[in-house]
Formats: sequence, C-alpha cells, structure tokens
Amino acid sequence: MPTVAVTDATFDAEVRQSDIPVVVDFWAEWCGPCKQIGPALEELAAEYDGRVKIAKVNVDENPNTAAAMGIRGIPALFMFKDGKPVSNKVGAAPKSALQSWIDDAV
Repeated sequence: MPTVAVTDATFDAEVRQSDIPVVVDFWAEWCGPCKQIGPALEELAAEYDGRVKIAKVNVDENPNTAAAMGIRGIPALFMFKDGKPVSNKVGAAPKSALQSWIDDAV
C-alpha cells in the first residue's frame, strides 16, 4: 500500500481511529530533508503493508494538525498506536534507521 495523504479533515479517521499502528510524516514541499526520506517511506509503506500504515501530512496545507501536534521542525515522524502518539523522530534518516525506529515502536 502506498503512503496515505492525510489532511486536517481526515486525520482522526486515518490516524487516530486506525486499527493498525500509523507512522505520520509531517512534511512540506519546500523541505529538502523531507524529499530525501520520501522514497524510503514509500518503500516502507509497501514492506509494512497491512501491519503499519504510513501517512503524510503536508504542514503548509494542514496547519491545524501540525499546530495541534506541536510541530516545530520537519520532517517530523510520529508513531501512533491505539490513536495516541507513542514515539517521535525529527529530521531525515536513512531507510535502515527509519525501519529500526518503526520496529522498536511497534
């Protein structure tokens, strides 16, 4: 499954009400490090298909969710389980580090 684009309007349904863990990537089009980790997140979305959902929230287009989560720097990754954030990571990282972080959080 590819990554899922999430908006302020769909955040609760896609993330907080998900029956599987969700990694939320807060990003922006102008953010170089965000673009750097994008392909790795797409690959991880396929590898974790059915076990972990990977969602992307564009902070420029969805400022309410970003503000509610206290996002100050991007990329910011949050792991949600049972509707609540359980882990977060700020900044770009190689795919292997992202994978380890997801495995540890799940």
